[in-house]
Amino acid sequence: MRKYLLAICGVLLPACASVPKGLNPVGGFELGRYLGTWHEIARLDHSFERGLVKVTAEYSMRDDGGVKVLNKGFDQRKNKWKEAEGRAYFTGDKTTGSLKVSFFRPFYGGYHIIELDKEGYQYALVSGPSRSYLWILARSPEMPSETIKMLVSKARELGFDTDKLVFLK
Repeated sequence: MRKYLLAICGVLLPACASVPKGLNPVGGFELGRYLGTWHEIARLDHSFERGLVKVTAEYSMRDDGGVKVLNKGFDQRKNKWKEAEGRAYFTGDKTTGSLKVSFFRPFYGGYHIIELDKEGYQYALVSGPSRSYLWILARSPEMPSETIKMLVSKARELGFDTDKLVFLK
């Protein structure tokens, strides 16, 4: 029975990091330019960030060549900051914006950059392992409304339920 469960996990766990059908992570990706702090502008709601505001993600290099991920957000109900540290690794070519991220090893989830300001690396549209996960990120806590509209429109075209986006302040 144990071998059977391990075999199932071996097949299913990689699927959690795969790219949702019909989505294409950006090419020409430069990790060095992506590192640093990103502010969450909007997201599709999910349990591990529910109720958090002022959410940031900070990316830096790890000694093993992976990426250190430090997510922070303020829980208004508890009046305190929450923090989660994880690690990310490319799922393939390092010039493609597709990584797998883990906050609870050995479980990994997909982190797929599906739209990116390639000129200035000032905004990103990120999908998780399914269309139930979506983030709009920016280098600053505020984003021009035209950029937000463009990213929401792109997400809608790709099949995300943008009516359910939670916008942060």
